[in-house]
Amino acid sequence: MNDNNRGKWFGLIAGLTFAIFSGLVIAVPIAEAASVVEATTSPADTAMGLQGGEEGTIFKSLRIEGEDRIRIEFDRPVLQLALDARTAPGLDFEIVRAALARNSHDLVTPFMARSAVTRGPLFARPWFNTFVSGSVVRFRPALEGVEQWRLDVADSRGNTVMSYEGKGKPPKELNWDGRTIDGTPAPPGLTYSYVLEAYDRAGNKRNFVGEGFELPPYVVQNGSGIALLFSGKALRASLPSADSGTMTSPILFEAATRINQSAAAGDPIRVEVTARSFEQAKNNADVIVAQLTPLVLGDPLRFQPITTVEPDAPDGGTVRIVVGSK
Repeated sequence: MNDNNRGKWFGLIAGLTFAIFSGLVIAVPIAEAASVVEATTSPADTAMGLQGGEEGTIFKSLRIEGEDRIRIEFDRPVLQLALDARTAPGLDFEIVRAALARNSHDLVTPFMARSAVTRGPLFARPWFNTFVSGSVVRFRPALEGVEQWRLDVADSRGNTVMSYEGKGKPPKELNWDGRTIDGTPAPPGLTYSYVLEAYDRAGNKRNFVGEGFELPPYVVQNGSGIALLFSGKALRASLPSADSGTMTSPILFEAATRINQSAAAGDPIRVEVTARSFEQAKNNADVIVAQLTPLVLGDPLRFQPITTVEPDAPDGGTVRIVVGSK
């Protein structure tokens, strides 16, 4: 090969070599630039979804820099509220009973142990017999040869409160239940007396005046209610002293027993007190309500104290406890 041909081949080989190396050198930056573009550019809004439970969906920390935005959508379950108390869990009546039964609470033994030495205030006390029921006063006229007779009962005010009359021999006993002629109970605390008029067959008249008497505490009852009547003196006499060891009057203990046994727990209770002064009437009413409240079943608001002032009221006043519509 001459020098000219040798120079041509050398130049051709050098050109190919330069071209090859130039292509490699140029191809590498182009490939790197393409990969950078693909890694740094993304669509404006992608529809990427994050499925719960898959790897990469639990983020302990999330840091966003620049103006990139991430939109995460969560599927929320439908909120359902059980508004029916009959079907809502935990609200049926058997749950409480089952919880108590699991712990085996003994509620009977402590109560029996306490009741063996302490009597509850709501227990009945049948041994009290202060209040009279039925016949309050008995009249026994012993007359012979009588054609016609009449017996009038009058109070200390001169009012005739009850009257009996008949022909022939009077009965051996006349029973008065305490009701007056108009049907209202006569108040205890007043002094009562009676006058018996008797006529024989010839028309001769004779009068018998009885001794004065007072009505004992008594009770009047019918289908619509019950009324307990006693005098203020009987209340004061039965009030316990400071060193007696008891805090409730026996007459009010018996009144509470009769109210609990004879009236409904929802009936109103009117405490009607009459006295010569407002202070005395209010004091008696306050004592009665305070001592009866823990002894009587039902709401304490059942009690309705009513005070009346009468200048000619008996000494110590009178008390009438009316339960129901009587």
